[in-house]
Amino acid sequence: MSVAVPGATEPDPTGDRGMPGTRQNASSAAKAGPTVLTSPGRVVYPDAGIRKQDVFAYYRTMLPWLLPEIAGRPLSVVRCPQGAGRPCFFQKHLPAGMQHVAAVPIGEQNGANADYIVVRDAAGLFELVQFNALEFHPWGARADTPDQADRMVFDLDPGAGVPWARVIAAARQVRRRLRGVGLTSFVRTSGGKGLHVVVPLRPACPWPQVKAFARTLAESMAAADPLAYVATASKRLRTGRIFIDYLRNGRGATSVASFSLRARPGAPVAMPLRWEELARVRRGDAYDIISAPRRMTRMRRHPWGDVDRIHQDLAHVAACRAGRKPPKREA
Repeated sequence: MSVAVPGATEPDPTGDRGMPGTRQNASSAAKAGPTVLTSPGRVVYPDAGIRKQDVFAYYRTMLPWLLPEIAGRPLSVVRCPQGAGRPCFFQKHLPAGMQHVAAVPIGEQNGANADYIVVRDAAGLFELVQFNALEFHPWGARADTPDQADRMVFDLDPGAGVPWARVIAAARQVRRRLRGVGLTSFVRTSGGKGLHVVVPLRPACPWPQVKAFARTLAESMAAADPLAYVATASKRLRTGRIFIDYLRNGRGATSVASFSLRARPGAPVAMPLRWEELARVRRGDAYDIISAPRRMTRMRRHPWGDVDRIHQDLAHVAACRAGRKPPKREA
């Protein structure tokens, strides 16, 4: 069974009408026609009886919130052709057969260029859902400037035996350290076990600078309290500790988008929070496919407010810490 998806070619809430370097244009997308949702009754989350059409309905409802998080960025997706209860796979290169999804050629470590997925509009998002995408993981950079990071992410991943209260405390400590160097940050649940602390960067900064800064912060926290934190990915060191994952901040690395579903039991959602809400949240997968839309209907405004209008960058931080006059910020 298949159904045409109404609204799959509806206007883009981000106002983006195309990007330099992407291989698809608006006219080719229009010729492709609406996305057809096949097997709408197939069960995707077997533990909760959630079907493919329910996943699509979720993303259609959350479109005004999710699309600005991913539009115009190189994107990886987690695809689950047999549902979240069976093996899924991570995909970053453009799959064959896409009509609404764009691509951007990006140089890889081997020197070759590869076509990375780029979503420009609602039609591209819905087509990926039709191709069984459950999770959306954007770069912290735009597709037209892939070497310049405009978001830095600290992924706080608790090891076995770490109570949730310590994860909250860790997020607050990261925030305090960032505020100490003049950086504003935001928090979200990961939809898994932990929390993400997100730092917008405007103007964007080179990836090596961003990764070095993130690594220094993570390692300084681990050195100050080695029984509470670890800054290396080794799983044998993480029992009873929180891994401060700064590795999300390298060229080609991704982190899950706010409002994305996770391919985990219960269909949890990565949910942005206001800092003052954090004490009331009980776990990293507190929001799901049902409660997330209800929350955003009540809120009517992004929990992070005008996050993309914040002007802050690491060159300014470095100059201030070194006692130099900071470079003039762009308007």
